[in-house]
Amino acid sequence: METNTTLNYLQAHGIKPSLQRMAVMTYLIEHRTHPTADEIYTALHPSIPTLSKTTVYNTLKLLTEKGAALQLTIDERNCCFDADTSPHAHFLCTRCGRVYDMKLNQAELRKCACVPDEFQTEDAQLYLRGCCPRCAALDMDN
Repeated sequence: METNTTLNYLQAHGIKPSLQRMAVMTYLIEHRTHPTADEIYTALHPSIPTLSKTTVYNTLKLLTEKGAALQLTIDERNCCFDADTSPHAHFLCTRCGRVYDMKLNQAELRKCACVPDEFQTEDAQLYLRGCCPRCAALDMDN
């Protein structure tokens, strides 16, 4: 990702850019794997030796507070992050642990959640758990 794109994205969300914030945001945008804070730290630390886990956690907190990223708590073990802040659901494969984006618009999310029309929804998180197609195919092969 271009540095200017990340810079503009952070500034559009009212976030003062720094080397660490730019690196974390770029990582989230380029890696759509819903990484944890520890995964981000492990990936970035070799190229930014001064980066601390505390900085990664604080940066992720700021990004989520400003609406630049989503914090996902799909299971009790891990909290992961997503740069895609558009309305969508998440599917956790209980076999391989991968998190998939499920494209749904706001109206579809409201319908799935059975939200009456008189309620004004500001945010909705829909988490699904089960077996992904890849793991299901592996099960059929065995």
